[in-house]
Amino acid sequence: MPDSAILIVDDEVRQREIYRDVLEGEDYRVEVAPSGEAARRLLEQRRFDLVITDMNMPGMTGLQLLSDIVQKDPTVAVVLITGYSSIESAIEATKKGVYAYLEKPVEREQLLNVVGEIFARLSALRRTIVGDSPAYQSMRRLILKVAPTSHTVLILGESGTGKELVAREIHNNSLRKDQPFLAVNCASLTETLLESELFGHEKGAFTDAHQQKKGLFERAHRGTLFLDEIGDTTLALQAKMLRTLQEREIIRVGGTESIKVDVRVIAATNRNLEQMLKEGKFREDLYFRLKVIPIVCPPLRERREDIEPLALHFMRRAALTSGRKVEGISREALEALQACSWPGNIRQLEWAIERAVLLGERDEIQVEDLPPEVLENAPAAVPLGVAAGAAVASPVPGRESGLEPVIPEGSWEEHEKAKIMEALQRTNWNITRAAQLLGMTFRTLQYRLEKYSIKRP
Repeated sequence: MPDSAILIVDDEVRQREIYRDVLEGEDYRVEVAPSGEAARRLLEQRRFDLVITDMNMPGMTGLQLLSDIVQKDPTVAVVLITGYSSIESAIEATKKGVYAYLEKPVEREQLLNVVGEIFARLSALRRTIVGDSPAYQSMRRLILKVAPTSHTVLILGESGTGKELVAREIHNNSLRKDQPFLAVNCASLTETLLESELFGHEKGAFTDAHQQKKGLFERAHRGTLFLDEIGDTTLALQAKMLRTLQEREIIRVGGTESIKVDVRVIAATNRNLEQMLKEGKFREDLYFRLKVIPIVCPPLRERREDIEPLALHFMRRAALTSGRKVEGISREALEALQACSWPGNIRQLEWAIERAVLLGERDEIQVEDLPPEVLENAPAAVPLGVAAGAAVASPVPGRESGLEPVIPEGSWEEHEKAKIMEALQRTNWNITRAAQLLGMTFRTLQYRLEKYSIKRP
């Protein structure tokens, strides 16, 4: 990664110059500091992606510098190098969030492997989590920072901001990546069903419990469990979750035996948990247990510089899956996209671009291909003869005749429901294929079907 900035901190001139030569030989941008204090000043002046520091230095030690970096900018990756290793210092460094802990002498290949792995993960995040805004760059770096740990993560953000994608990226960049990643939407199930889904049940535990069932905590053993919309759980269920996080064990519904589980929990919500604490609707002890590492997914209206790269990303994907040749977005259409407030966030933008790819007749998305709610926000970009907010329809290639049904005006939920219905009809109500067409997980589509009371005719 040619734009990757590395800071090397070591009080020994020869040692830091060796590290600098090795890394600059691989086209990394490198600066050096002779002490922790000098490194702190450099970090206040400019941004570094990675700090490689000696552990034992006069004045500020490597551990103290690590603590300072974590407090001021936890998105910076830190590698500690020491000639006097001990289990205690390694444990302390790990607790403070160090990315890697290396013992001297550090071989050239060892150094390059560690640095390469750090930036490879960051590069992978940039391909899956699209955006160049400062807010999204910071979130990427924080994901890279927390992924190798086993700490609990709380992801906060409005609906449609990509919280599950963030959770998956944390898992995919963790030491648990080869183990299960399981997810459940806590808002989609009743308290009784969610309890059974999470903790499992014994045969005969309730009327329909015809056989024993393992819950998600058991099935995710040594992997990751994603609890989406955890703010919608009851206080009683929150108490059971807290016990599981503290004791690392579960008891199935209707059972008496404690079962040990090793699960990393990532939770997410679009609710204001701090307000819910004040109202007595969320347990304070569970809140602080979950909020070990908080990550905020910013709404799309606060990162408008990401709209264009996101739109192009969705355009290429929709063109590929639909077989349409669409290679760009017109300037007027981009202006309309930039002007929209996007109450449905990334999910709504994705739907708008997919719709435009399907409806458009040219190899470039035009402003008239965009849905009504986008045009309402940008009347100057609407072509003559088309009223702002009016429904615009174009023939869909591959269909015998007629126009693509225009999705009625209304709330974002109505548009999303119409999109889901169209996907189900196109796939003859095959939920797996419809989920793939919509870019959703199977579970997410199931939740949407229940949310909108959509049933097969």
